[in-house]
Parts: sequence; structure tokens; C-alpha cells
Amino acid sequence: MASATLAAPREGATKSSKRNVGWAWALPPVAALAVVFLYPLFLVVQQSLTPDTGGTSLTPYADVFASSAFREALGTTVWLAVGSTAGCLVLGFALALIVAFVPFPGAKAVARFIDVFLSFPSFLITLALLFVYGQVGMANGLWTDATGAATGPFQFLATPWGVLLAEITYFTPFVMRPLLAAFSGVDTAQLEVAASLGARPARIVRQVILPEALPALAAGGSLILVLCLNEFGIVLFTGAKGVTTLPTLVYSKAILESDYPGACVVAVVNVLVSVSLYGLYRVVSRRARS
Repeated sequence: MASATLAAPREGATKSSKRNVGWAWALPPVAALAVVFLYPLFLVVQQSLTPDTGGTSLTPYADVFASSAFREALGTTVWLAVGSTAGCLVLGFALALIVAFVPFPGAKAVARFIDVFLSFPSFLITLALLFVYGQVGMANGLWTDATGAATGPFQFLATPWGVLLAEITYFTPFVMRPLLAAFSGVDTAQLEVAASLGARPARIVRQVILPEALPALAAGGSLILVLCLNEFGIVLFTGAKGVTTLPTLVYSKAILESDYPGACVVAVVNVLVSVSLYGLYRVVSRRARS
């Protein structure tokens, strides 16, 4: 009885020491996160509440929210991000199916190239599209040489659709990589049994492969959504006239207009939109898996 009574405090002391050790290991990364991320974010929020006239006020928010440029940039940012995410999910799923389950020479080389593609900067892919489909690109050059026309027919890169194409081209491998990893764990015997029972390819994909792919689709889609919401290089290098997103609006206000409170307001809104849409996407994807 006495030994049991003595053992209880010892167990409590052991658990308490383990908690203290856990906190000791957790403090360095938490402190680094606070210095690197939370403190700069606090400064941005503070600057957004500090108008040029001094003091603390919501005037910068009122001025930014009242401008039509901000509302247009917000709508453009959201629809480009959602459209790019949807396009990447559809295209990435289709291409990953082909690479993983359709035997063809060079399939392993394609899978390795996807890993290399992930390291490319976004502006490099955009420049490649400009060389092919730009106003003075290869496609328009071939057209003008063949027809003698002054300009070629490919002018879409200077529109929102050009930005959408560039983002889908660049971010699709971010969906394919986790999908290929998920498909590598699919038991091919299940596919063979389903095919032997008369199931068509579309049904096999829908009932056997797609359930295995949903977690990877959710992970890749959530990543792409956040990246597209904050993409700056693609929009800048396409040179699309009239296409202003929240990141480019931050650049315009801070660098071109020297409106630092307004730039910080747009940056805060951009962070809130990113976190909100990411949370919404995670909720939808969790319900889809269940």
C-alpha cells in the first residue's frame, strides 16, 4: 500500500519532467518562428494602421476598400487562384494516370523530369511561353512569315487567360508529384481483378484509383491554391495589361506610389484571403474524402 502511494508521485514527477523537456525542445523553433514570421507580420499590421498623417487609425483600410482598383485586384486574385487550382487538379490527375498506369517508353524519365521541374522558378516557365506564344514569339512569327500579316493570332498571353495558362503550366507538377507517390502504392491486382470482371477504365478510375488519390489531390490542391493566391512573378512576366492581383497591387502601392500604409493594408488582406480560402479548401476536401 505504501509502495503504491510512493509510486504515484514518482510517476507524476516523471511526466512533469517529460513535459518540461518537451517545452525546452519546442521553445527554439517557436522563438525562431516569432522572430522570422510573427514579428514582421506584426510590423505590417502596425503599419497598415498608421496613416501618413500619424497616429493610429483605420483610415488606410477605408481608403483602400473604397478604391475600385483594390476590388478588381481582389476578384482577379481569387478567380485566377481558383481557376488555376481546378485546372491543375484535372490536368495533373490525367497526366499522373498516364504516367503511372499507361506503359510507354520513357515513363520513368518523365517522372524524374517532374522532380526537376519543381525546382524551376516560375518566371522561367513564363518566359518559355512568351518565346512560343508571345507577340513576337515563334508561333506568331511562323504565322506572319506564312501569311504576310502584320501580327499573329496568338495574343492571349497579355490577357488573364495567359496568366491562367502560365500558372496551370507551372503548378501542375505540384499535383502530379504527390499523385505519382500515391499511385505507386495502388495494388495492380485490384485493377486486374476489376478489369477481368468487366469494369470499364472510367469505372476503375472512379471506384478504385480516385479514392486512393483524394488525399494527394487535397494536399496538392491546397498547396497550389495558396501559391497562386500569392504568385507575383508569373503575373509580372506575362505583362498582361489590366491584370492586377493583390501581390502586384502591393508592389504598385509600395514601389510606384510610395503608399506604404496602403500596401500594408493590401498585404494584410492578401494574408487573410489566403488563410480563409486554404481553410475552406481543407474543409471541402476533408468532407470529400469522408
